[in-house]
Amino acid sequence: MSQAPATNFSLIRFLGGFGLLCGQIFREAIRPPYYFGLILEQIYAIGVESFILVAVTGLATGSVMALQFGFGLAKFGGTLYVPRIAALAILREMGPVFTSLLVAGRIGSGIASEVASMKVTQQIDAIRALGTSPVKRIVIPRLIAAMIALPILTLFADYIGLFGAMLTSKAELGISHDYFIAKVIETLRMYDLWTGMAKTSVFAFFISITACWKGLNTEGGTRGVGNTTTWVVVTSSIFIMISDFFLTKLFILTVYPKV
Repeated sequence: MSQAPATNFSLIRFLGGFGLLCGQIFREAIRPPYYFGLILEQIYAIGVESFILVAVTGLATGSVMALQFGFGLAKFGGTLYVPRIAALAILREMGPVFTSLLVAGRIGSGIASEVASMKVTQQIDAIRALGTSPVKRIVIPRLIAAMIALPILTLFADYIGLFGAMLTSKAELGISHDYFIAKVIETLRMYDLWTGMAKTSVFAFFISITACWKGLNTEGGTRGVGNTTTWVVVTSSIFIMISDFFLTKLFILTVYPKV
């Protein structure tokens, strides 16, 4: 009985703190100084260092999807529809969601542990003592970098996923490369690409803000840092899955053509 009130209090505390941090970010983001060097450093850490992981995952995802769709549709004589279905699934859902989950696991946990370590070693207090805002120096560069790097990673994952699907379709289903490319070009529209990238911008916002907020509120020394890392990965993943549903519903009502 005692755990439910504690859980509700933790949720209210998180939502309130999340909202207050967002408000502080919007206020301070428009005022100088601007730390462009820190933003570039975080773009490199989030984007460039994640390329190999995203490439491997995208290639495997595209290959598996083509294989599953191919053998599933073969029962109904629909193997030739694999390029269309795989392309739509990768650009609209699999690319954005899988890439964001990977970033939440790698970068979200990294940001949380880094900021939490700064908190427990009193580096945050030292930044305040020097007259600098921790939000401007720590949170905003990571937020901007995530919202720039994650859509680019998603675009990269989309193309790698389509490439993997094309190779698998040729090797396992007998679909030629020319036919696959022609059907993908015929099926996809620009809104399929930009809606997926728009999703990742929202996901990046949730990942970075959640990680920074939890890091700035870490307590309990080194054990608290470990707990923070786990909490951020789980919470960010939940945010991604829930927001993906509502964003998909929004795009179905407003962007995607009616069937």
